[in-house]
Amino acid sequence: MAYVITQRCVGIKDSSCVAVCPVDCIKPDPEDDRFSQVEQLYIDPDTCIECGACMPACPNEAIFAEEDVPEQWTGDIAANAQYFSS
Repeated sequence: MAYVITQRCVGIKDSSCVAVCPVDCIKPDPEDDRFSQVEQLYIDPDTCIECGACMPACPNEAIFAEEDVPEQWTGDIAANAQYFSS
């Protein structure tokens, strides 16, 4: 199970999680042209190694292990995956 960034990130996009990810699976990073075009950051479920480094780095508590995503944000699991499939 990968980690998921939920809607708590919308409009904030604090990139502290990007800086600590050892496999660069959180996108877009602030240097990416797409950064200003998205409402939140996303974790690539195929690249995430489930290390958990991103969770304590997030000041908004927007990141959860996939199996722990609160019910109201379960749609964000698919949203994270969808971002990387397009």
